[in-house]
Amino acid sequence: MYEVTVKTGFSAAHQLRHYEGKYENLHGHNWTAIVTVEAKELDKIGVGIDFVVLKKNVDEILSRLDYKNINEIPPFDTQNPSAENIARWLFKELSGKVNGGNACVKRVEIKEFDDCGAAYFE
Repeated sequence: MYEVTVKTGFSAAHQLRHYEGKYENLHGHNWTAIVTVEAKELDKIGVGIDFVVLKKNVDEILSRLDYKNINEIPPFDTQNPSAENIARWLFKELSGKVNGGNACVKRVEIKEFDDCGAAYFE
């Protein structure tokens, strides 16, 4: 089994509904997304999944949030846009594009700051 990881980022604002503290107010982050895909085998050139293709897929999905107020983007117009919920959303969206015979999304981590974030995996 092999793991392939890409790291990318996006900038967006959000506010946590029903949070008691300053983060209930609209604020922004330079978010980081770290995605790990598991590959069962390598192809004929020794690659489990192409980094370029994987990063392109992640960036396409995250472009829906980039430079936006995440609270206005479905499903976060009704679901709190916490790092946990964003990680699960990205995991599910990316799984629809990547999962197949050889590759499967294993873990997605979303960081709001360098020193804190949340991950989702199944």
